[in-house]
Amino acid sequence: MIFPFYLENFEKIDRVGKIFKEHLTGCGLCPRRCGVDRTKESGFCLQRDVPRISNVVLHYGEEPPLVEKNGAGAVFFCGCNMRCVYCQNFAFSQKNIGKNISVEELADYFLKLQELDATCLDLVTPTPHLPFIVEALGIAITKGFKLPIVYNTSSYESVEVLNLLDGIVDVYLADLKYSDDEVALRLSGVKDYWEVATAALREMYRQVGAFKRYASGVFRGLIVRHLVLPGDLSGSEKVARFIAEELSTSVPVAVMGQYNPVNRAREYPEIARRLSKQEYERVLDVFQSYDLVEGWYQLEDGEPVRAVGVKLAD
Repeated sequence: MIFPFYLENFEKIDRVGKIFKEHLTGCGLCPRRCGVDRTKESGFCLQRDVPRISNVVLHYGEEPPLVEKNGAGAVFFCGCNMRCVYCQNFAFSQKNIGKNISVEELADYFLKLQELDATCLDLVTPTPHLPFIVEALGIAITKGFKLPIVYNTSSYESVEVLNLLDGIVDVYLADLKYSDDEVALRLSGVKDYWEVATAALREMYRQVGAFKRYASGVFRGLIVRHLVLPGDLSGSEKVARFIAEELSTSVPVAVMGQYNPVNRAREYPEIARRLSKQEYERVLDVFQSYDLVEGWYQLEDGEPVRAVGVKLAD
């Protein structure tokens, strides 16, 4: 088997790219299904019919196996289909600060990250840009591109769209932010987050299984991220139960404790403070009680470390 696995699916990349391009005149790429003609106006995500990016960097803040010594090759795309009031990336996710580029330039960025020995291609908030990403990937592959692809997402995703990515994406790096839809609506502007995100995660797990890294250096699978909010607004126990019972206890979980009241968070009294150490440790205990011990937690200085560690697979 060839790694990355999309190298065996080049014909599919071309076919899927054409399907995604159809959304530019009636967009349904995400569960909001705005239906707008992006050649004439932007949808909820603020994106039009060209790629728009904020930055392209070697990123050392992702989970350890995606970083290694050279960093993940991160492309930060503008726009988002959520409106998290505490989003640390609000400048480009909500204010759309960035620059328009061509698909050819996007392909060149992919190749440049490979030249810099990035561990992977880390696509951050990619969904609105799928028509351009898949086309750029096809161009880059013809020029020797072969980095594994990480789909870095809030998990507010359409199962139908994810299904088209089967065999193209190597790693899903996916949030599970909330288990309470009322909280999700208040803090992120989505009324159906739990139903949509859990369905999306089931599809991701069906495609790639739990994240595994092999001794040969090959890696593939699902990693779930869970940001702990003050006052247990994340609904962490229900999140842990879902992962353990409906996905697998072998799925690595990054339990994130770095919440900071940025953007508009101080307008909401319940989240207008930092997370306490006691709150964070309680959530760690909850995840461990569900045997979710593969993954990472964070120390007081914010640096991610292995809780038990993602084992090398045979």
